[in-house]
Amino acid sequence: MFTAFLIKYAEIGVKGKNRYLFEDALVQQIKYALKRCEGDFKVHKTQGRIYVDALTAFDFEETVEHLKTVFGISGICPVVYVEDEGFEKLCGTVVKYIDDVYSDKDKTFKIVARRARKNYPLDSMEINREMGGAVLDAYPQMRVDVHKPDIELNIEIREKIYIYSEIIPGPGGMPIGTAGKAMLLLSGGIDSPVAGYMIAKRGVKIDAVYFHAPPYTSERAKQKVVDLARLVSRYTGPIYLHVINFTDIQLHIYEKCPHEELTIIMRRIMMKIAEHIARETECLGLITGESIGQVASQTMHSLAATNEVCTMPVYRPLIGFDKQEIVEVAEKINTYETSILPYEDCCTIFVAKHPVTKPNLNMIKKHEQNLGEKLDELMKTALETDELIIVQA
Repeated sequence: MFTAFLIKYAEIGVKGKNRYLFEDALVQQIKYALKRCEGDFKVHKTQGRIYVDALTAFDFEETVEHLKTVFGISGICPVVYVEDEGFEKLCGTVVKYIDDVYSDKDKTFKIVARRARKNYPLDSMEINREMGGAVLDAYPQMRVDVHKPDIELNIEIREKIYIYSEIIPGPGGMPIGTAGKAMLLLSGGIDSPVAGYMIAKRGVKIDAVYFHAPPYTSERAKQKVVDLARLVSRYTGPIYLHVINFTDIQLHIYEKCPHEELTIIMRRIMMKIAEHIARETECLGLITGESIGQVASQTMHSLAATNEVCTMPVYRPLIGFDKQEIVEVAEKINTYETSILPYEDCCTIFVAKHPVTKPNLNMIKKHEQNLGEKLDELMKTALETDELIIVQA
């Protein structure tokens, strides 16, 4: 029945003179998402509206699911197009639309007309009144309710006439690429994929870095991270995943530093490496999945010690979330089941029995001096052997 979609957006509508830039970015993201669907589509914008027209046969459910991954979309409206062949013909089309879409007619309804084309012979109020009468004549069991109707039937008078009554919620946010690029520290856990998703929702393009520690972490652990990046890329577009061999650095820290400080020092080195890659790839910040108090390395004292090594902003969108809230988002974006697969990452294999929760920054720096110039050599080698994987859904 439906051969087109009206795409609604929210925040973009308040962007003033720059709105067209965000609209154009949204159009490009919609085109990218629809490449994964069967069928050919035309995406176009006109007078503050974005439309997706199906040019060939397509799978309705599949198309909607892919549109629901495009940040910037607040609503997806399946639309029926009607050529302007007079009001009586329009009434007949609306009556048929209701019959096709709603098998149960024992509902309340409201007609909402918008007349963008001012030469149409009836104004909006007249369309509402006359169309409401036509619907009641066809279906006497239906009732008008202008406050909380079961069906809000929209009629937009433009070059063509558009009829729709369903608004499928989109993900909201801003189109990818409208807010710069950032580097996600991606592990195999639950939190970091959610953090990447949430920052991407604000229009940020995402690259990622994963710290691999063979043979202590397996190839299955690495593949798990690639799989997580692929799931996140359904929303973010292609992700450039940098895989850093962290084994020698981790063993050097284990040998030279107090064990209760292993996690903090390891995190500091990770942040240094991630920041170096971020600068090389023109990222504007780092993203982590840290949440205050979740583990020893995420207390306020520990986060302050970790931050101290960075000059680049560190974005922590989960900072005030509890675990259940994070899990709910992970389930929503379909990363949870992959995240809980039992393959350890390098953050979990060298954990001290009693990690420090209130690290003293001066002591941390003092103990880091034990790492000497060898640390610089190991970091240089790790960066030179960076494995780049381009991941996309």
